[in-house]
Amino acid sequence: MWLLIAFVAVPIIEIALFIQIGGAIGTWNTIGIVVLTAILGTWLVRAQGRLAIGNLQRSFSELDDPTEPLAHGAMVLISGVLLLTPGFFTDALGFALLIPSVRSAVFHYLRKRVKVQSFTMGSMQSGPMQRDPMDENTIDGEFHEIDPENRTTHRPSGWTKH
Repeated sequence: MWLLIAFVAVPIIEIALFIQIGGAIGTWNTIGIVVLTAILGTWLVRAQGRLAIGNLQRSFSELDDPTEPLAHGAMVLISGVLLLTPGFFTDALGFALLIPSVRSAVFHYLRKRVKVQSFTMGSMQSGPMQRDPMDENTIDGEFHEIDPENRTTHRPSGWTKH
């Protein structure tokens, strides 16, 4: 329901703002501001995107919880979409999401409302993962790798083409 309201309300808000601002400063000035915010927004999204990717890489390399850097990266991406969408309301939301403290506040707000059952980072055991031997979906077997150069020659079976 919230998504439907957003799809109806945002265009109405944008149209009202275009009419008000266009009437106050003129059509060409309004169009110029929309184009300028798209260009400025693209530049800012690239800069904030690089920082978000750097923070994500750091969290992976230090085996930290990547939830917050991933959320920041997603919000920077959403910010880019909002800034490329023509309009003053979407530009205001997009520029707000480019501010790290606003992104942190949104992240903490959403984190309180989303329940994560479990989260693990990396594997503490070395070697291949061990499966429960009693699991009916586990098939135990052995294999031997055959070097392609030492394969015995044989006639094609008719089922394969070689």
